[in-house]
Amino acid sequence: MSKPVLNETDMKNPRLGPSGPKKAASHISISKYIAYTFLIVLCIIWAIPVIFGITTSFRSQAEVVSSGFRLLPVNWIFDNYVTILQNTSTAPILRWLMNSVFIATLHTLLVIVVISLTGYGYSRMKFKGRDALFFTLLGISFFPGVVNLIPSYKIIDALGWVNTSWAMIIPGLAGMGNIFLVRQFMMGVPKDLDESARVDGAGDFKIYYSIILPLMKPVLIVCGLFSFTGSWNDFLWPVIVYTDVEKMPVTAGLLLLQDIYGNYRMIGQLMGSAILAIIPTLLLFLFAQKYFVQSINLNAGIKG
Repeated sequence: MSKPVLNETDMKNPRLGPSGPKKAASHISISKYIAYTFLIVLCIIWAIPVIFGITTSFRSQAEVVSSGFRLLPVNWIFDNYVTILQNTSTAPILRWLMNSVFIATLHTLLVIVVISLTGYGYSRMKFKGRDALFFTLLGISFFPGVVNLIPSYKIIDALGWVNTSWAMIIPGLAGMGNIFLVRQFMMGVPKDLDESARVDGAGDFKIYYSIILPLMKPVLIVCGLFSFTGSWNDFLWPVIVYTDVEKMPVTAGLLLLQDIYGNYRMIGQLMGSAILAIIPTLLLFLFAQKYFVQSINLNAGIKG
């Protein structure tokens, strides 16, 4: 087979001429190197404090005070974790972790139920003032959450939920950010599926449960991740509604640890407690990261 012959005009084209592809490839390579270098620098800036915090939890108090900044400890010890786990009276860290797992898991499951039903209503069901109600609530959600602290506490107190898990589980179930994501996702689901199901005699709940809900898996997973981490990392609200040490989640417990270990300057115990607190969310993202990436595209899994 003969090679294609380039005329004079083609030879002047930098993309078609002899040096064109090399220049283009060189330009792409330089851009990649710059991007990778930038990302590596950001990764190092983010990773060094985390690594230092982890290694500090394996240092003795004497080394923490005397060695200054050293990324790795001279002598690795596990006494800090032993002290943390043995303290089951004033700082029951394992109890706090179990409380947080229960609260965050149940909260996430209820969020998925509420937002999937609400998103179906706002995207599929027709009623007067539907869009006006949705965008009004969406606008109200932009107000800072601290504005609702006193009214929310009054409601929780009236219901008798202070110092109970319900004070953490129920508030925030109908978050407009999650409902917005679900609604936008469902707007991309072809309505022909609904019409075909109605021809076969299916009602709204049957359509929701059998057709729409399986298609919503990607967006529900990402909303579940946001809800779980948000509930796990919530700090201000549990500090307000909990006074019983045994019932606290881990975030409120970490504040209490500052008074227990901080007064004695036990930095290793404080860092060890913080490391234990982040392990569940870290494992969650490690196992669910592929679903999280897929769910960035709100129309993932929907084929028209």
